[in-house]
Amino acid sequence: MMNRIALSWSGGKDSCMALHELTGQGEEVACLVTTVPQETGKTFAHNEDIKNIQAQADSIGIPLELVRCRYDTYSEDFLEKLKRLKVEYRLDSIAFGDMYLEGHREWGQKLAYEAGLKAIYPLWSKKTEMLKALSKFVNSGYKAEVIKVREDLLPADWVGRPLDETFIEDICKKAVCPMGESGEYHTFVYDGPLFKKMIILNPSK
Repeated sequence: MMNRIALSWSGGKDSCMALHELTGQGEEVACLVTTVPQETGKTFAHNEDIKNIQAQADSIGIPLELVRCRYDTYSEDFLEKLKRLKVEYRLDSIAFGDMYLEGHREWGQKLAYEAGLKAIYPLWSKKTEMLKALSKFVNSGYKAEVIKVREDLLPADWVGRPLDETFIEDICKKAVCPMGESGEYHTFVYDGPLFKKMIILNPSK
């Protein structure tokens, strides 16, 4: 029987590829779930404008659910919302786009368990496979750009760069994970196979 899945959605390449993998497997992603700390009013980690995330959901055709949380009660707020979504969408599972960080996986598994759901990691791989994963995304037909970097690790002027072959060449010269799994950079996907129309980004700052 087909799973009904909530997908943790940042708007970036990882969550997009997770969605691509799940739909390709014939799974049903019932809703996208995005955390929005009250302290910023924008998405967690990516600091993205909610209007842009909503535009993605509208283009993809999957409902977007926002988790309004606080940094100091992030897990508790997420769990409370997830329990409600489980009933509303008749969920079986929650999926995450994490690729190899064990701490992130343990957190997601604990969250899912406490909500009575199964945790799914469709992109889970090895750290040594990250360059291959980046190449797969770049060649997938999806279009994304860098929206945030850790300026102690990457140049500030990388913000706005498209993820393309030149980006792959340049990221390989840096002492960082090619996929930015430790937050070295964040992206926004604005077009691709699952999008009905291209997204025009609303400025986040």
